[in-house]
Amino acid sequence: MRPRVIDEYIGQGHLLGEGKPLRQALLNNRAHSMLLWGPPGTGKTTLAELVAHYANAHVERISAVTSGVKEIRAAIEQAKAIAQSRGQRTLLFVDEVHRFNKSQQDAFLPFIEDGTVIFVGATTENPSFELNNALMSRARVYLIHKLNDDEIQQVVNQALTDNERGLGARNLSLPKDVANQLARISAGDARKSLNLIELMSDLVNDGDAFTSEMLSQVAGHQTAGYDKNGDQFYDLISAVHKSVRGSSPDAALYWFCRILEGGGDALYVARRLLAIASEDIGNADPQAMNVALNAWDCYHRVGPAEGERAIAQAVVYLASAPKSNAVYTAFKQARALARETGNEAVPHHLRNAPTNLMKDLGYGQEYRYAHDEVGAFAAGENYFPESLKDSRFYHPTNRGFEKRIQDKLAHLEQLDQLSELKRYD
Repeated sequence: MRPRVIDEYIGQGHLLGEGKPLRQALLNNRAHSMLLWGPPGTGKTTLAELVAHYANAHVERISAVTSGVKEIRAAIEQAKAIAQSRGQRTLLFVDEVHRFNKSQQDAFLPFIEDGTVIFVGATTENPSFELNNALMSRARVYLIHKLNDDEIQQVVNQALTDNERGLGARNLSLPKDVANQLARISAGDARKSLNLIELMSDLVNDGDAFTSEMLSQVAGHQTAGYDKNGDQFYDLISAVHKSVRGSSPDAALYWFCRILEGGGDALYVARRLLAIASEDIGNADPQAMNVALNAWDCYHRVGPAEGERAIAQAVVYLASAPKSNAVYTAFKQARALARETGNEAVPHHLRNAPTNLMKDLGYGQEYRYAHDEVGAFAAGENYFPESLKDSRFYHPTNRGFEKRIQDKLAHLEQLDQLSELKRYD
């Protein structure tokens, strides 16, 4: 059922809809090198075939899963031979191009540059992370979306009504409720939807209707979408983090469970919770870090079943906790200033003086021991280099425990100001 012309192609309206640049380029025989980035079963290979069709190009296909530099060179030599003998251009389609290492990717560059091939690479991984900048600069990147439910149903209807290439001659029918269930199970993957229809067709006689029970039988257990260390992995953990930061315990719990159902590592989430505790909660609830640490420890002590529940408890606690990024912001600002002023000397009164020579040099002199001061606070004392004495990074919020810190620091600042006034008087 692979589409042979643009009008048979379903989905990717943002690229192939009426008046869209890629559609116009194909129809006007202006093929160019491109990278097609999207999930499986969304039409990347088909789009490459259509590019070749409209460019009247010979097609060479290699897969990064099974090929290396030897196969790349062979494909390039074949392209040169075709150009010399027939005067025909060659489209080099590279499936799973992200699996090639950097040096293998470099092997394509001169032949894309000199026009030996029209290069079309297909990848399920983010090309920004997986592909050479040099390769990306020579090929346009097109994002290929999952098909929506209506588009999946269009794919299936084509297969059920096409007498030549599909199942049209068998007069099979797909009730609306089963079609909706099929679209949901296919999750935007056209190939999967066609495979399921083909499997169900083996269970029915000509003229029969598919049933929900048949679909459940051939579909089996559906695993949640997840790809360790791939885009889905990072998208899901990002959803957990943003849901916790946004104080949505239900959403945070849902995304955590999506990771578990996809076979993800619960301890990765536990590690991210520790980062969240300092980045997004901070001193608004200092207990959050203990909760995250205890959940991690619990997982190691009791195993996954109960340990996952402990991490779920931490997810809910952190999502429900008051939020503050004041420490996170202060740390970044202090780090930046430290980087810029790394040659500022430590003031003499803050230096330690373990030897007589250091004492003679004035180390530690005029230092005020805070515990000997009223309220254990040396009002008016400066702990910065003199040129940086007015620096302020930490601005506590009025949320949670940090409100108490805010009040305490405001009180100490008043004491500092009073000390300055007395010194001035």
